[in-house]
Amino acid sequence: MTATTDLASADLFHIAAANGITYAYRRFGDASGALPVVFLQHFRGNVDNWDPALIDGIATHREVILFDNVGVGGTSGTTPDTIEQMAVDAVAFLDALGLTRVDLFGFSLGGFVAQEIALTAADRVRKLILAGTGPKGAPGMEGWAPDVIEGVVTDESTPEGYIHVFYTGSPESLNAGQVSAGRIFARQEGRDAWPSTETKNAQYRAVETWGIQDWSAVQRLTRITQPVLILQGDNDIMIPTKASHLMAALIPAAQIHIYEDASHGSIFQYAEDAATRIVEFLSA
Repeated sequence: MTATTDLASADLFHIAAANGITYAYRRFGDASGALPVVFLQHFRGNVDNWDPALIDGIATHREVILFDNVGVGGTSGTTPDTIEQMAVDAVAFLDALGLTRVDLFGFSLGGFVAQEIALTAADRVRKLILAGTGPKGAPGMEGWAPDVIEGVVTDESTPEGYIHVFYTGSPESLNAGQVSAGRIFARQEGRDAWPSTETKNAQYRAVETWGIQDWSAVQRLTRITQPVLILQGDNDIMIPTKASHLMAALIPAAQIHIYEDASHGSIFQYAEDAATRIVEFLSA
Protein backbone atom coordinates (compact mmCIF):
# COMPACT_ATOMS: atom_id res chain seq x y z
CA MET A 1 0.00 0.00 0.00
CA THR A 2 2.92 2.35 0.65
CA ALA A 3 5.36 1.32 -2.10
CA THR A 4 5.17 4.67 -3.89
CA THR A 5 6.24 8.10 -2.66
CA ASP A 6 4.49 9.74 -5.62
CA LEU A 7 0.96 11.15 -5.33
CA ALA A 8 0.39 10.73 -9.06
CA SER A 9 0.77 6.94 -8.81
CA ALA A 10 -0.94 6.44 -5.43
CA ASP A 11 -4.10 4.34 -5.56
CA LEU A 12 -7.46 5.46 -4.19
CA PHE A 13 -8.55 3.12 -1.41
CA HIS A 14 -11.82 2.79 0.51
CA ILE A 15 -12.40 1.61 4.07
CA ALA A 16 -15.60 1.08 6.06
CA ALA A 17 -15.66 2.63 9.54
CA ALA A 18 -17.70 1.82 12.63
CA ASN A 19 -19.85 4.90 12.06
CA GLY A 20 -21.29 3.36 8.89
CA ILE A 21 -19.24 5.58 6.56
CA THR A 22 -16.97 4.34 3.79
CA TYR A 23 -13.99 6.70 3.50
CA ALA A 24 -11.95 7.36 0.35
CA TYR A 25 -8.21 7.88 0.87
CA ARG A 26 -4.74 7.65 -0.62
CA ARG A 27 -1.97 6.21 1.59
CA PHE A 28 1.65 6.15 0.44
CA GLY A 29 5.17 7.33 1.20
CA ASP A 30 8.02 6.20 3.44
CA ALA A 31 6.50 4.02 6.17
CA SER A 32 9.84 3.05 7.72
CA GLY A 33 8.85 3.64 11.31
CA ALA A 34 7.69 7.19 12.02
CA LEU A 35 4.03 7.98 12.59
CA PRO A 36 1.98 8.71 9.45
CA VAL A 37 1.01 12.28 8.60
CA VAL A 38 -2.76 12.62 8.09
CA PHE A 39 -3.93 15.56 5.96
CA LEU A 40 -7.20 17.47 6.43
CA GLN A 41 -8.20 19.33 3.27
CA HIS A 42 -9.41 22.85 2.53
CA PHE A 43 -12.93 24.08 1.74
CA ARG A 44 -14.34 22.30 -1.35
CA GLY A 45 -11.19 20.20 -1.69
CA ASN A 46 -10.78 16.44 -2.07
CA VAL A 47 -7.79 14.07 -1.91
CA ASP A 48 -6.67 15.17 -5.38
CA ASN A 49 -6.65 18.91 -4.67
CA TRP A 50 -3.32 18.72 -2.84
CA ASP A 51 -0.25 20.03 -4.69
CA PRO A 52 1.98 17.02 -5.48
CA ALA A 53 5.10 19.16 -4.99
CA LEU A 54 4.13 19.63 -1.34
CA ILE A 55 2.86 16.11 -0.69
CA ASP A 56 5.66 14.28 -2.52
CA GLY A 57 8.27 16.33 -0.71
CA ILE A 58 6.86 15.04 2.57
CA ALA A 59 6.14 11.49 1.34
CA THR A 60 9.81 11.00 0.48
CA HIS A 61 10.46 11.07 4.23
CA ARG A 62 7.15 10.14 5.85
CA GLU A 63 4.06 8.05 5.20
CA VAL A 64 1.20 10.34 4.22
CA ILE A 65 -2.56 9.75 4.30
CA LEU A 66 -4.91 11.98 2.33
CA PHE A 67 -8.62 11.37 2.89
CA ASP A 68 -12.09 12.70 2.17
CA ASN A 69 -14.12 13.37 5.30
CA VAL A 70 -17.80 12.43 5.46
CA GLY A 71 -19.81 13.33 2.36
CA VAL A 72 -16.78 14.74 0.53
CA GLY A 73 -15.65 13.38 -2.83
CA GLY A 74 -15.55 9.59 -2.79
CA THR A 75 -16.57 9.21 0.87
CA SER A 76 -20.15 8.23 1.65
CA GLY A 77 -22.61 10.02 3.92
CA THR A 78 -23.81 13.60 4.28
CA THR A 79 -21.32 16.33 5.10
CA PRO A 80 -22.04 17.79 8.56
CA ASP A 81 -22.29 21.54 9.05
CA THR A 82 -20.23 21.79 12.23
CA ILE A 83 -16.47 21.54 12.74
CA GLU A 84 -17.10 19.53 15.89
CA GLN A 85 -18.80 16.72 13.96
CA MET A 86 -16.17 16.85 11.22
CA ALA A 87 -13.57 16.22 13.93
CA VAL A 88 -15.54 13.25 15.28
CA ASP A 89 -15.81 11.86 11.74
CA ALA A 90 -12.07 12.29 11.15
CA VAL A 91 -11.28 10.37 14.33
CA ALA A 92 -13.62 7.60 13.16
CA PHE A 93 -11.48 7.36 10.02
CA LEU A 94 -8.33 7.03 12.13
CA ASP A 95 -10.06 4.29 14.12
CA ALA A 96 -10.96 2.44 10.92
CA LEU A 97 -7.28 2.39 9.92
CA GLY A 98 -6.24 1.36 13.43
CA LEU A 99 -4.21 4.54 13.94
CA THR A 100 -4.01 5.40 17.63
CA ARG A 101 -1.55 8.27 17.19
CA VAL A 102 -0.60 10.41 14.17
CA ASP A 103 0.92 13.68 13.08
CA LEU A 104 -1.84 15.95 11.78
CA PHE A 105 -1.76 18.51 8.98
CA GLY A 106 -4.76 20.86 8.65
CA PHE A 107 -5.13 23.33 5.80
CA SER A 108 -7.78 26.10 5.97
CA LEU A 109 -11.09 24.40 6.91
CA GLY A 110 -8.98 21.32 7.62
CA GLY A 111 -7.05 23.43 10.10
CA PHE A 112 -10.26 24.12 12.00
CA VAL A 113 -10.87 20.38 12.21
CA ALA A 114 -7.26 19.70 13.20
CA GLN A 115 -7.48 22.18 16.09
CA GLU A 116 -10.68 20.52 17.29
CA ILE A 117 -9.07 17.08 17.22
CA ALA A 118 -6.02 18.36 19.09
CA LEU A 119 -8.32 19.74 21.79
CA THR A 120 -10.85 16.92 22.08
CA ALA A 121 -8.69 13.87 21.24
CA ALA A 122 -5.28 15.14 22.29
CA ASP A 123 -3.82 11.68 22.82
CA ARG A 124 -4.30 10.92 19.12
CA VAL A 125 -2.01 13.76 17.93
CA ARG A 126 1.78 13.91 18.36
CA LYS A 127 2.51 17.07 16.32
CA LEU A 128 0.31 19.53 14.47
CA ILE A 129 0.79 21.62 11.32
CA LEU A 130 -1.73 24.43 10.73
CA ALA A 131 -1.65 26.16 7.34
CA GLY A 132 -3.79 29.06 6.13
CA THR A 133 -6.17 28.71 9.05
CA GLY A 134 -7.39 30.47 12.19
CA PRO A 135 -8.91 29.92 15.62
CA LYS A 136 -12.57 29.56 16.48
CA GLY A 137 -14.22 32.78 17.58
CA ALA A 138 -11.36 35.14 16.69
CA PRO A 139 -11.86 38.61 15.21
CA GLY A 140 -11.75 38.55 11.44
CA MET A 141 -13.02 34.98 11.21
CA GLU A 142 -16.69 36.00 10.76
CA GLY A 143 -17.36 34.77 7.22
CA TRP A 144 -15.54 35.76 4.07
CA ALA A 145 -15.30 38.93 1.99
CA PRO A 146 -17.55 39.31 -1.09
CA ASP A 147 -14.71 38.68 -3.55
CA VAL A 148 -13.76 35.48 -1.72
CA ILE A 149 -17.38 34.30 -1.77
CA GLU A 150 -17.59 35.10 -5.47
CA GLY A 151 -14.31 33.29 -6.08
CA VAL A 152 -14.80 30.01 -4.22
CA VAL A 153 -18.23 29.82 -2.53
CA THR A 154 -20.44 30.38 -5.56
CA ASP A 155 -21.99 27.18 -6.90
CA GLU A 156 -20.10 27.45 -10.20
CA SER A 157 -16.58 28.27 -9.09
CA THR A 158 -13.95 28.95 -11.75
CA PRO A 159 -10.16 28.55 -12.01
CA GLU A 160 -9.91 32.33 -12.09
CA GLY A 161 -11.80 32.60 -8.80
CA TYR A 162 -9.56 29.99 -7.20
CA ILE A 163 -6.40 31.77 -8.35
CA HIS A 164 -7.71 35.12 -7.07
CA VAL A 165 -8.28 33.72 -3.57
CA PHE A 166 -5.22 31.51 -3.30
CA TYR A 167 -2.60 33.88 -4.78
CA THR A 168 -1.77 37.58 -4.73
CA GLY A 169 -1.97 39.85 -7.75
CA SER A 170 1.79 39.97 -8.32
CA PRO A 171 3.16 38.35 -11.50
CA GLU A 172 5.35 36.05 -9.42
CA SER A 173 2.50 34.79 -7.24
CA LEU A 174 0.09 34.41 -10.16
CA ASN A 175 2.68 32.44 -12.13
CA ALA A 176 3.32 30.19 -9.12
CA GLY A 177 -0.44 29.63 -8.90
CA GLN A 178 -0.70 28.58 -12.51
CA VAL A 179 2.22 26.19 -12.12
CA SER A 180 0.75 24.71 -8.95
CA ALA A 181 -2.66 24.25 -10.58
CA GLY A 182 -0.94 22.44 -13.43
CA ARG A 183 0.59 20.03 -10.97
CA ILE A 184 -2.67 19.50 -9.08
CA PHE A 185 -4.66 18.72 -12.22
CA ALA A 186 -1.97 16.74 -14.04
CA ARG A 187 -3.69 13.55 -12.93
CA GLN A 188 -6.53 12.89 -15.38
CA GLU A 189 -7.31 9.23 -14.86
CA GLY A 190 -8.76 7.90 -11.61
CA ARG A 191 -9.38 11.28 -10.01
CA ASP A 192 -11.47 11.51 -6.88
CA ALA A 193 -15.10 12.66 -7.20
CA TRP A 194 -15.62 16.43 -7.07
CA PRO A 195 -17.32 17.61 -3.83
CA SER A 196 -21.01 18.35 -4.32
CA THR A 197 -22.84 21.63 -3.92
CA GLU A 198 -24.50 20.20 -0.81
CA THR A 199 -21.09 19.49 0.69
CA LYS A 200 -19.93 23.02 -0.14
CA ASN A 201 -22.99 24.55 1.50
CA ALA A 202 -22.59 22.46 4.65
CA GLN A 203 -18.92 23.34 4.88
CA TYR A 204 -19.63 27.05 4.54
CA ARG A 205 -22.25 26.89 7.30
CA ALA A 206 -19.57 25.30 9.47
CA VAL A 207 -17.14 28.07 8.55
CA GLU A 208 -19.69 30.75 9.50
CA THR A 209 -20.41 29.13 12.86
CA TRP A 210 -16.70 28.70 13.59
CA GLY A 211 -16.20 32.43 12.97
CA ILE A 212 -18.80 33.74 15.43
CA GLN A 213 -16.80 35.89 17.85
CA ASP A 214 -16.24 34.10 21.14
CA TRP A 215 -13.22 34.88 23.32
CA SER A 216 -13.72 31.78 25.43
CA ALA A 217 -13.32 29.72 22.25
CA VAL A 218 -10.16 31.64 21.32
CA GLN A 219 -8.69 30.95 24.74
CA ARG A 220 -8.96 27.20 24.10
CA LEU A 221 -5.75 27.58 22.08
CA THR A 222 -3.81 27.73 25.33
CA ARG A 223 -4.86 24.11 25.94
CA ILE A 224 -3.19 22.78 22.78
CA THR A 225 -0.13 21.07 24.24
CA GLN A 226 1.35 19.52 21.10
CA PRO A 227 4.22 21.14 19.20
CA VAL A 228 2.63 23.20 16.41
CA LEU A 229 4.02 24.59 13.16
CA ILE A 230 1.96 27.44 11.66
CA LEU A 231 2.40 28.35 7.97
CA GLN A 232 0.65 31.32 6.38
CA GLY A 233 0.87 33.91 3.63
CA ASP A 234 1.47 37.55 4.47
CA ASN A 235 -1.70 38.65 2.63
CA ASP A 236 -4.28 35.89 3.00
CA ILE A 237 -7.64 37.31 1.88
CA MET A 238 -9.59 34.22 3.00
CA ILE A 239 -8.25 33.60 6.51
CA PRO A 240 -6.63 36.79 7.90
CA THR A 241 -2.91 36.51 8.51
CA LYS A 242 -3.38 38.10 11.94
CA ALA A 243 -5.30 34.96 12.96
CA SER A 244 -2.12 32.93 12.49
CA HIS A 245 -0.18 35.37 14.67
CA LEU A 246 -2.89 35.02 17.33
CA MET A 247 -2.59 31.22 17.22
CA ALA A 248 1.20 31.48 17.53
CA ALA A 249 0.86 33.76 20.53
CA LEU A 250 -1.60 31.56 22.42
CA ILE A 251 -0.47 28.01 21.63
CA PRO A 252 2.31 27.28 24.14
CA ALA A 253 4.59 25.23 21.84
CA ALA A 254 3.96 27.01 18.52
CA GLN A 255 6.33 28.29 15.88
CA ILE A 256 5.27 30.34 12.86
CA HIS A 257 6.54 31.10 9.36
CA ILE A 258 4.95 33.75 7.15
CA TYR A 259 5.56 33.58 3.38
CA GLU A 260 6.05 36.85 1.53
CA ASP A 261 3.81 37.91 -1.37
CA ALA A 262 1.43 35.03 -0.64
CA SER A 263 -2.28 34.62 0.00
CA HIS A 264 -4.31 31.55 0.99
CA GLY A 265 -2.28 29.13 -1.13
CA SER A 266 1.11 29.93 0.40
CA ILE A 267 1.92 26.26 1.00
CA PHE A 268 1.35 25.56 -2.70
CA GLN A 269 3.13 28.70 -3.91
CA TYR A 270 6.16 27.73 -1.81
CA ALA A 271 5.53 23.98 -1.95
CA GLU A 272 9.13 22.78 -1.84
CA ASP A 273 10.07 25.11 1.01
CA ALA A 274 6.92 24.20 2.95
CA ALA A 275 7.65 20.48 2.54
CA THR A 276 11.19 20.97 3.84
CA ARG A 277 10.01 22.95 6.86
CA ILE A 278 7.33 20.37 7.66
CA VAL A 279 9.74 17.43 7.45
CA GLU A 280 12.26 19.24 9.66
CA PHE A 281 9.54 20.11 12.18
CA LEU A 282 8.23 16.54 12.32
CA SER A 283 11.73 15.11 12.65
CA ALA A 284 12.94 17.47 15.36
